[in-house]
Amino acid sequence: MVSYIIRRTLMAIPLLLGITILSFAIMHMAPGDPTALLMDPNISPADREIVIEKYGFNDPVHVQYFKWLGNMLQGDFGDSIINKGRDVSELIWNRLPNTLLLMVVSTFLAIVIAVPFGVISAVRPYSKVDYTVTVTSFLGLATPNFWFGLVLIMIFSVHLHWFPASGTQTLNAPFSIWDRIHHLILPAFVLATADMASLTRYTRSSMIEVVNQDYMRTARAKGFRERKVIVKHGLRNGLIPVITIFGLMLPSFIGGSVIVESVFGWPGLGKLFIDSAFQRDYPIVMAITVISSVLVVLGNLIADILYAVFDPRIEY
Repeated sequence: MVSYIIRRTLMAIPLLLGITILSFAIMHMAPGDPTALLMDPNISPADREIVIEKYGFNDPVHVQYFKWLGNMLQGDFGDSIINKGRDVSELIWNRLPNTLLLMVVSTFLAIVIAVPFGVISAVRPYSKVDYTVTVTSFLGLATPNFWFGLVLIMIFSVHLHWFPASGTQTLNAPFSIWDRIHHLILPAFVLATADMASLTRYTRSSMIEVVNQDYMRTARAKGFRERKVIVKHGLRNGLIPVITIFGLMLPSFIGGSVIVESVFGWPGLGKLFIDSAFQRDYPIVMAITVISSVLVVLGNLIADILYAVFDPRIEY
């Protein structure tokens, strides 16, 4: 197992390097000048050149890339262009707790809701419950997050006034855990919707294959209760394929949070990313891209390790 992890980690290095090259090239091919927002329109050409030289935009693209890569490998993501030269790492660390909180709660909601419904749907195939779960899952997969978020805001924030429409806490109010949870419910539920639907379908498909296996019939013949047979004997084997999906969910939450955080005004990495992309703040965009890429590789590696833990037949 250790040699497999080391081999997979080494294989990820050229992949991550390729992602940084493509991302850096795409950012530089975008139209516009990222330093234009920093300078007075009436600035002299000489002062303009000084600002451009300060950020290294007068260097060839490949020179800029290798400078950025060398600094990044030392843990230095550079300074933000738009945020008055603030350190990019500082900006990311300030936003990271909000995104992690949203991701953890969304993942918890997706698992707690999807797995039981997937199991119930598999135990009672082609029943009214199964059809209801199936239709609901397909609706969850087909519904765009931004549209679903706006609908929930319209219903629960504008009309019913049950939940706030944006932010992480009430302005000018003392810190309160309940107030934080109150702001968290809608964005977490919206972010969990698509993964909830996928997990439900995968759990159902996997459990349907398991419930009719010989060892399940043997357990029933020994007189075990159906609930014990499903939970103790069937669920562990049935969830093995779902583990792979769970590992891939980790990076998907970063991508999904870009939309959800923008809709709900949640000050996390997703909102920071999209704001920086519109303002062409290269250092922030590239830093979050690298973090997301690492999460993709890490998610796949975690999925493979958990796969071996739950299924002893697998050897690396």
